[in-house]
Amino acid sequence: MDTPEFDKIRPVEGASRGPSLRRLIYQDLREKLRRGDITTDTRLVDVEIAKAAGVSRMPVREALLQLTIEGHLVSTTRGFALPDLSDADVADIFEVRKLLEPRAAANATRDLDAAGLARLRCAVEQAREAVTTGSIADLVEANITFRETWIAALRNRRLAATILRFADQAHVVRRDTLGEPEIRQIVLRGLIRLRDAFERRDAMAAHDEMLAFTLEAERSFFREDRAAGSIPPVSGDTNND
Repeated sequence: MDTPEFDKIRPVEGASRGPSLRRLIYQDLREKLRRGDITTDTRLVDVEIAKAAGVSRMPVREALLQLTIEGHLVSTTRGFALPDLSDADVADIFEVRKLLEPRAAANATRDLDAAGLARLRCAVEQAREAVTTGSIADLVEANITFRETWIAALRNRRLAATILRFADQAHVVRRDTLGEPEIRQIVLRGLIRLRDAFERRDAMAAHDEMLAFTLEAERSFFREDRAAGSIPPVSGDTNND
């Protein structure tokens, strides 16, 4: 079993007691989840995290419980851990994403400002460099920046929060598939096409590109199971390769 590197948690300095301290710890753990720093072998123990962060146990436990309520973690007898998602669980997550993200991306063509578009361009260049160098970590970082930028622009904050929740739960897809050079190229092409649609303020194109991007991620995740014939083709997949 892996031992989590608690010393990498940002020290909480000068933070007041109460909700703000819990929020800092929550945000730090959420970022670790997004980037794959917390694996299926990791056990998150509130006492150990509190000691590493230099805070009391209570705000750490509250942050872990919030992540559990949101579906990012599960409680075990030895602390908190990543949920063991079945194929059906992942399929359900993708179904929600396919329903929400294309429409939200269309809305983002209206909501993104110049600064947001500039961040999208930077994220695409970071992704391009990551694909060239083969850096999975940098590609994950670029993908996260791109996603969080257009979602942050949405006027509907409830929609934005819901999308982030389900996209974060699918981080296992990035971890399991980005090791393949072909998949990294697909991700880069998808980001470029989405950026172009956002730049043109083309709502229909953004909708269609986001749907295609999510479908491709779903195909990538289930490709081995589909090849073995254990699950049916994903929605919208007419390719029999």
